Amino acid sequence: MIDAQQKLQGQVAIVTGSSSGIGKSCAIYLASLGAKVVVNYASNLEEGQKVVKEITESGGTAILVKADVSHEEEVKAMFNQTISTFGKLDILVSNAGLQQDSSFLEMTLEKWQKVIDVNLTGQFLCCREAARQFVAQEKAKTEPDHSELSIGKIVLMSSVHDIIPWAGHVNYAASKGGVMMFMKSISQELAPHKIRVNSVSPGAIKTTINKEVWSDPEKYKGLLQLIPYKRIGTPLDVAKAVAFLVSDDSDYVNGETLYIDGGMTLYPEFADNG
Repeated sequence: MIDAQQKLQGQVAIVTGSSSGIGKSCAIYLASLGAKVVVNYASNLEEGQKVVKEITESGGTAILVKADVSHEEEVKAMFNQTISTFGKLDILVSNAGLQQDSSFLEMTLEKWQKVIDVNLTGQFLCCREAARQFVAQEKAKTEPDHSELSIGKIVLMSSVHDIIPWAGHVNYAASKGGVMMFMKSISQELAPHKIRVNSVSPGAIKTTINKEVWSDPEKYKGLLQLIPYKRIGTPLDVAKAVAFLVSDDSDYVNGETLYIDGGMTLYPEFADNG
């Protein structure tokens, strides 16, 4: 029996956008469960190196790969380097994403396109390459595998704004709404291959991207009015959910979105009768 603390032992995982924030926490947590992790970054080499160092100094295995997920050739190169180094792939956590906020009336095509390119097209490119690799690995087996378990697991990083509209952030909300239907559609298509695809949708998570809110006592108090559970989430909250979805514990979970939001999607403004 596999040690519960090493339930991903021997598996290889790519975590995109893992030099900081939620992606960083996912990479470190999956490594703690025994996975060999590809830490991906687009521009911040130093932070990526710190993540790899933290994993390796804790006894884990990780490599650092630069790739902008919105560029097809860079994505392909990242997957090629993964296979060249580890010989296979078992898990993709398609996490890379960004915000470029603007009022709708002032939003430029450049801001719209950049967010769509990274948050949605980047998901498409990474998921397609992962699925192709999973299928190729299965075909390459010389002996039949009678296991009922998935041949590969994909988790997409979405947001509560895949269902909550967000004025002033229409490019971001549109990209995340797209992620939801993209996830469901490829899950439906890939399920016969025994590839599982799910997503997680975090709410307010304590990362540098929203530090302006949680570091200000008044703004933080206002934020908590949107969260029935009355605390802001942590990257580890999300990482634990991701770990569940890529483990065999969730083998019959497919095409689902898991909201990690403390109840933010429960319409908290109606808690006192509206």
